[in-house]
Amino acid sequence: MSDFVTIILAAGKGTRMKSKLPKVLHKAGGKTMVQSVLDAAKAAGARRNIVITGFGGEQVREALAGQAEFVEQKEQLGTGHAVLQTKDLMQGEKGTVMVLCGDTPLLTGGLLKKLYEEHVQAGAKATVLTAIMPDATGYGRIIRGADGSVDRIVEHKDATEEERKVCEVNSGIYCFDIEALFEMLPKVTNDNAQGEYYLPDVLGMLKKQGEKIWAVAADDYEDTLGINSRLQLSRAEKILRRRKNEALMAEGVSILDPDTTYIDADVQIGRDTVIYPMTFIEGKTVIGENCEIGPNVRLQNVTIGDGVKGQYLYAHDAVVDNDANLGQFVHLRPNAHIGEQVKIDNFIEVKNSNIGKGSKLPHLSYIGDCDMGEGVNMGCGSITVNYDGKKKYRTKIGNHAFIGCNSNLVAPVTLADNAFVAAGSTVTKDVPADALAIARERQTNIEGWVDKRKKEGKL
Repeated sequence: MSDFVTIILAAGKGTRMKSKLPKVLHKAGGKTMVQSVLDAAKAAGARRNIVITGFGGEQVREALAGQAEFVEQKEQLGTGHAVLQTKDLMQGEKGTVMVLCGDTPLLTGGLLKKLYEEHVQAGAKATVLTAIMPDATGYGRIIRGADGSVDRIVEHKDATEEERKVCEVNSGIYCFDIEALFEMLPKVTNDNAQGEYYLPDVLGMLKKQGEKIWAVAADDYEDTLGINSRLQLSRAEKILRRRKNEALMAEGVSILDPDTTYIDADVQIGRDTVIYPMTFIEGKTVIGENCEIGPNVRLQNVTIGDGVKGQYLYAHDAVVDNDANLGQFVHLRPNAHIGEQVKIDNFIEVKNSNIGKGSKLPHLSYIGDCDMGEGVNMGCGSITVNYDGKKKYRTKIGNHAFIGCNSNLVAPVTLADNAFVAAGSTVTKDVPADALAIARERQTNIEGWVDKRKKEGKL
């Protein structure tokens, strides 16, 4: 069983991102980078997580509220200085602390669990997570001893030609014995070109005392990649999307073109659902089994039942029940609840409304703040008029009502079961059950009107 604490470094500005937003709050795979790191730590079994904030600290604390403890690094004086800021919070802790970087969104819980377990098994005072890089240029090389332990870490600029042939590099992620770490941190100096206190210096200090320093290599170097620029962020995004798509396909989801399908990390999709190209599925969206989604669909925090079909639509913070058919050019806004077997066709917008089982919204309608029963037919161009300029009101439509084309239902208004509304009506009063409402001007034909206008030169 895992038993460790994490310290997550999230104080940096990320100058190369050229952003007002703290670097760790930029998103990849639908999550902020620091959230991905925190999720990986939790998945690995961390019992306590401490996040070090600095630039944009208030935003970081707000984004992770309730998920971690926080300590501020008021001056960014290096990684060693950052970890030292947690000394008071770590009072009384024993065992292992894992130091993570908040800009490594590709980390997995499995990798961090492996790092912890091998650190414990090795009986080391410190363990480095390493990666075998295809191109190690610019990275600190891991030079191992005959027993596999870390002899030293050599920066690229200081490495010999032989040492530069080594492809195993330092990821900047570590496990430490807590007591050993905080005994050494106050002894770290800033005698370097940057004038900063570097956490890796602790490894050398422990080595000089004869302590064992171990290294654990990641199975895939991509897992350890840090993000320092928008270009690197886009590459991480692509990796995360690929992983998600492959995981879903392994579980029985058909994705016709993974290269043009964008699915966030927390999305859930049931078996035998087919996802067509140019589809974006984001946030906490849940999709059931045997659905057909896409092409050209964007879903954000939507819950979809089984057997649903949807194409060319945008839905957010909505619910769609089993066997509904949506599209094309449909917009489901927050609190739209689409019932079973509902059919919604072209150019329809639904907002804060409940659409009952088997109802039909065929064309060119706005349905807002409406409670619609079962088996209702909304004619082309029908509108629920919900706003008087100051307040919004609800429209209630009973079961099996029929609304003629180009009708306006001016809320608050109730149409009872089996009510009919004649085409072109503007309904402002309640309609009883089984009644026909006609609310339009009586037609008048003026003979010869066109000829008269032409003679007057007005046509």
